[in-house]
Amino acid sequence: MKRSILALAILFAVVSAEVYFVDKFADDSKWVRSKSKESEGTQGVWDLSHGKYYRDAQEDKGLHTTTDARFYQISAEYPEFSNKGKDLIVQYSVKHEQKIDCGGGYLKLLPKGLDQSKFNGDSNYNIMFGPDICGSSTKKTHVIFNYKGTNHLIKKEVRCETDEFTHLYTLIVKPDNTYEVLIDQKSVAKGNLKDDFDFLPPREIKDPKAKKPSDWVDEKTIPDPTDVKPEGYDNIPAEIADPDAKKPDDWDDELDGEWEAPMIDNPEYKGEWKPKMIPNPAYKGEWIHPMVPNPDFKDDDNIYSYDSNKYVGIEVWQVKAGTIFDNIIVTDDINEANKLAEITKQLQEAEQKAFKKDEEERQKREEEERKKAEEAAKANEGKEEDDSHKDEL
Repeated sequence: MKRSILALAILFAVVSAEVYFVDKFADDSKWVRSKSKESEGTQGVWDLSHGKYYRDAQEDKGLHTTTDARFYQISAEYPEFSNKGKDLIVQYSVKHEQKIDCGGGYLKLLPKGLDQSKFNGDSNYNIMFGPDICGSSTKKTHVIFNYKGTNHLIKKEVRCETDEFTHLYTLIVKPDNTYEVLIDQKSVAKGNLKDDFDFLPPREIKDPKAKKPSDWVDEKTIPDPTDVKPEGYDNIPAEIADPDAKKPDDWDDELDGEWEAPMIDNPEYKGEWKPKMIPNPAYKGEWIHPMVPNPDFKDDDNIYSYDSNKYVGIEVWQVKAGTIFDNIIVTDDINEANKLAEITKQLQEAEQKAFKKDEEERQKREEEERKKAEEAAKANEGKEEDDSHKDEL
């Protein structure tokens, strides 16, 4: 009986697991290119590319940004679903082969109602997730959730990868309002949505009726009433004539006026006198404003949930193009995401192998060129010695 129940539970789990969207980019037929920026002349052009380093020329193709200083806006539709009561996993790989200096590499999940031909930065979205790089100050993984019409950015600083190789980004959102971010299947951030985002107002606020008592003393120290300013303290000037200065030999008093030594800071000057500070005997400690329940607070255990998920989109600006997006999956099954992650892992291994080979060949060429240059320099030096000897004869 127990075995039957277990078998049914496993079967139910398998049947209930869903892959809402997946694309390994054998082609780009699922995707609709936005025309939002065409009239401005800043609409980026997409193609499919595997990049310089790859494992399989067909399998490793992905959506590729091609033109510098452009907006890239493209989306794909899938059957509408709600993630209420389910895990939501968003995963994809991104490769900034151009060594990106300023530009986005993130995805957006969008609800119904999107006009794909007009998809742009103002289009409503549910989740925005992925790397964003610009200069030395912005190198982060965005994790943004829309809640009741407002976009909320994670309060943690989640770093991203910045090299020119493929990296895998995974976001897991659970019905218990917890989340986790993984890069190359290693956890880089996790927590509770209520703690790490400002979705809800604070549970408590400062009591608006409470005020610090007028006789409350919160100064820790006071000037020492017994301390007396030293006699003659105010007579010490802040600057004095430089005792080491001498009148220049070419100084002419009639033409240049009477010479005066330049002024320098007086080492004896100690600034404005102030009595020393001592502990305040009347100090009561820091006054703490009492807290009361916030009447505007209303808890919500469905922050994680979106009734409508219908599109996945890429909407980024790039100063330098060349990014490749691949192996995108939206699912409620981590096992399905892991299967696709294995393909990305194979690509990453192939990239590193090919890059290492290129580096070895580059170093070999540079060494050969260095030796040729040294030999040429020696030959030239010998020729110059021969010519010099002939001149002597």
